[in-house]
Amino acid sequence: MDPCDSKNMLQEKGIKPSLHRMKILEYLIEKKNHPTVDMIFRDISGEIPTLSKTTIYNTLTAFVENGIAQAITIEDKEVKYDATVDNHAHFKCTKCGNIYDINMDTKIISIKTLSGHIISERHLYFKGICKLCQKKK
Repeated sequence: MDPCDSKNMLQEKGIKPSLHRMKILEYLIEKKNHPTVDMIFRDISGEIPTLSKTTIYNTLTAFVENGIAQAITIEDKEVKYDATVDNHAHFKCTKCGNIYDINMDTKIISIKTLSGHIISERHLYFKGICKLCQKKK
């Protein structure tokens, strides 16, 4: 991703485009690995010595609040982040821990017991063993 693209994306969402924020956004978009704060810190702190986990956490919180990323909580103790914010589902491999995007419109799911409620978020998660782990047997 070109740094100008990340700068423009942040500005469009009303977020001041600092070096830290642009690098974190670029990482999310390029890697598509549904990282945790720790993963991002480990992977880019060498490029930015002044980067802290608190900065990453605060940046990701701002991204989620402004629709640039979404928080994924497939496991209770772990929050991962995804720069793909359109409607889709996720599959987590219980062997390797990888998370895959599933292209499906979660808006088509209709549950009669939710009639009359206003839905502000939709999260659909599947768990199992991915194709790669199945081949390793």
